[in-house]
Amino acid sequence: MSGPFVRPVRGDDLAALIDLAHLAGGGMTNLPPDRATLAEKIAWSEASLAKPLTAPENEFYMVVLEDGAGQVIGTASLYSRLGAVWPFYSYKASRVTHVSRDLERTFSTQVLHLVNDFDGASEVGGLFLHPQARSGGLGQLLARSRYLFIALHRARFGAKVVAELRGWVEEGISPFWEAVAGPFFGRDFAEADLYNAVHGNQFIADLMPRYPIYSSMLPAPAREAIGRPHPGSVPALRLLQAEGFVDDGYCDIFDAGPTVHIRTEAIRTIREGLPTGDGMASGPLRASGEGADFRAWLA
Repeated sequence: MSGPFVRPVRGDDLAALIDLAHLAGGGMTNLPPDRATLAEKIAWSEASLAKPLTAPENEFYMVVLEDGAGQVIGTASLYSRLGAVWPFYSYKASRVTHVSRDLERTFSTQVLHLVNDFDGASEVGGLFLHPQARSGGLGQLLARSRYLFIALHRARFGAKVVAELRGWVEEGISPFWEAVAGPFFGRDFAEADLYNAVHGNQFIADLMPRYPIYSSMLPAPAREAIGRPHPGSVPALRLLQAEGFVDDGYCDIFDAGPTVHIRTEAIRTIREGLPTGDGMASGPLRASGEGADFRAWLA
């Protein structure tokens, strides 16, 4: 292809992914600045594509955006089934009200509950585009290519899709982590986030506090971070909302970034997609091929 296009990751993309990971600046579980971990993710993606499947098991798919001249300028990821190996944790916000008639006082507060509501769902994430390539519709191409990938490999994904957004961080510090989880884990946010990216999140199940958290008992910076995306994640959130993803009170247990979700068939790119002779079209996007032969581009 002569123009930019999206394809599955290959082993020879490792050096380019490491460069992108350093540009991302941490906080992205699917794109850690760790050579061995990225190599494992590439191998996992290639092995997942090669498996004959009739239902999602525990697969990981990574795609990259080429600029048309052979340079990798972006990447994105998909998980086929959350909770297959260990539970997928989120906080779900609800509201409780306490009333004292003696004091004639009513007090309402937000409460966070640790839940596994998205076990069995698929996940899209790891979206990162080189800062110099964030124009010309390339962000939309990279983001929406994941939904075209799902549509052309429908049996490999679940009935629901979720996306976790990076949460609010100030000078490398997550106010939510410092107030809620940090004391239980004995690590600062950057250390815990990298550990999660490299080793998985079983340590969450081992150490995470189980009881509901009253947000009114948290410091103001931590309260204000609940459901607040990182500035760098705001464009990604807008793209997700344009696809119909819903933000209804779920957030990440690390940094309290919003977790949005949607029924797979309701995703706009999939819902409005039309079959072509050898693939699928959705607006200006085109996709064709299965497995390692998958390609997506702007018509």
